[in-house]
Amino acid sequence: MKILGLDHVQLAIPAGGEEKARAFYGDLLGMTEVPKPETLSQSGCWFESGPLHLHLGVDPDFLPATKAHPAFLVDDLELSKVGLLAAGFAVNDDKPVPGYVRFFTSDPFGNRLEFMQKT
Repeated sequence: MKILGLDHVQLAIPAGGEEKARAFYGDLLGMTEVPKPETLSQSGCWFESGPLHLHLGVDPDFLPATKAHPAFLVDDLELSKVGLLAAGFAVNDDKPVPGYVRFFTSDPFGNRLEFMQKT
């Protein structure tokens, strides 16, 4: 067996969180919502940005992921930070990683997210 790559990342959201998810991931982060296959639950929502596929699934026993997280590679980290701060989201710098600048934030549900830019 050989793993070829990642197809998508899934994060959990609480029931009824789709509109907040659309505002955050779609409007604020600029990701494009794509239709879910009709064979799957119609709750939750899916987004894409370039090769990144993000699936947000409703978990009836939702608890935010406060340690595990996706790391989004962006082309302008400072612009990302300014946009998140202006929208009222806290931004936390972390220890440097060679070759990157980065920060952490949380989505409207408390899921931890990392934003990175190659230096």
